[in-house]
Amino acid sequence: MSAVVHSPESSRQSLPLAGGDPGRTVVFDGNGRLPLGRFLAQVRALAPRLPEASHVVPLAEDRRDFLLAFCAAALREQVALLPPSGAPGTVAELLQAHPGAYCLGGAGGGPRHWPLPDGLEDGAGGAAGPRVEAAAPAAIGYTSGSTGRPQAHAKTWGAFATGTAQNLAALADLWGAAQPQVVATVPPQHMYGMEMSVLLPLLGGAAVHAARPLLPADVAEALEQASAPRILVTTPVHLRALLRSGVALPPLAGIVSATAPLPQELAAEAEDRYGAEVREVFGSTETCVFARRRTARDALWTPLPGVRVSPQPDGTLVQAPHLPAPVVLADIFEVGPDGRFRLCGRRADLLEIAGKRASLGDLTRRLLAVPGVEDGVVVQMEPERESGVGRIGALVVAPGRTAAEIVEALRATLDPVFLPRRLRLLPALPRNATGKLRRDEVLALLEGTHSSAVPEAPGRDA
Repeated sequence: MSAVVHSPESSRQSLPLAGGDPGRTVVFDGNGRLPLGRFLAQVRALAPRLPEASHVVPLAEDRRDFLLAFCAAALREQVALLPPSGAPGTVAELLQAHPGAYCLGGAGGGPRHWPLPDGLEDGAGGAAGPRVEAAAPAAIGYTSGSTGRPQAHAKTWGAFATGTAQNLAALADLWGAAQPQVVATVPPQHMYGMEMSVLLPLLGGAAVHAARPLLPADVAEALEQASAPRILVTTPVHLRALLRSGVALPPLAGIVSATAPLPQELAAEAEDRYGAEVREVFGSTETCVFARRRTARDALWTPLPGVRVSPQPDGTLVQAPHLPAPVVLADIFEVGPDGRFRLCGRRADLLEIAGKRASLGDLTRRLLAVPGVEDGVVVQMEPERESGVGRIGALVVAPGRTAAEIVEALRATLDPVFLPRRLRLLPALPRNATGKLRRDEVLALLEGTHSSAVPEAPGRDA
């Protein structure tokens, strides 16, 4: 499949809002397929019906509705605000920060919410495809807030186009010359979901399923409605649930994972079960995707073409063709002579207790490897006294296991100073739509009255 992406340099000042043959599929589901020509006609029909505004919050989870809202707003030169979640409080804060902005599509109501109309007329389907200015702002993405208050990061159409070309370089060998059929378990409002389930269909020639299936049976059904080559865009949490369900999937061309570190053993199990390569991509709201690896085989990350990463005292500097300026991430990389790198964790995740070092990411990985543990996270709690050291805590989903049994299993692989001092068993963790956890919510659960305090053991004082 040839890419339809144009870089800002090659297109000089403007870019196609969506590219490719008018007959190619943009979005599909069990009810049929929407070709590009008809999709763009519907976009033109919707655009003049939108209110005057500078910003819009597209809330639709249905990807057909999201694509229509996003593109129609772009024709009105309205910048899309991508909230870290669709929670009413989060959306209200976004509207307050952008006076005059409105919500489009999705659930909700009120004077600043506009529903998408039904039965849009196709209009002039043969008209030339609309274009957008490369330098024009396209969206403002917000970080998840997992480690603090969500931060805003603006993206231009030129950056999105160049980033899509980068993603094709990272993934296109999975599907070759055919049009990939994408099924995504992540929301389109998340930057990973935006890149893989919105921009790839608009600028990269892919087709995407309209739904956001979460339950394993729903994922399987959506993939059955796709034609080959099928690409599953997902997260480690969703992939783990798929494997544990035992549900059968149709043949896949590849699985793409992001939003959290993917354990090597989980990637290997998925490749063995589904007969498809699992490709993990590395990125953030600040940077978008800039590296890739085949996790089942590679411990090191390979930067995408033109990307350079450089260790800094406060993290890692990322330079990339789609970034207007270098970005410093809090992640700690160990960079080799060939440019490939190993992720050592975030500075805030690195622990030093009693002169010994570890990372929260590795501790969580070892927790998830305990038999019977279905989900879990390890954190360092706030110090109980000034100048003290925060103790280790864990939230765990492990039906049929006790806190003491889990800690005893961890004792075989962890230094005693890193064993959880407090471990709480829960029926489920409060993960958001992309599988992430907010630190404040985790700490609140650990401080809850029903936490299971683990008895002290010799040598565990910090």
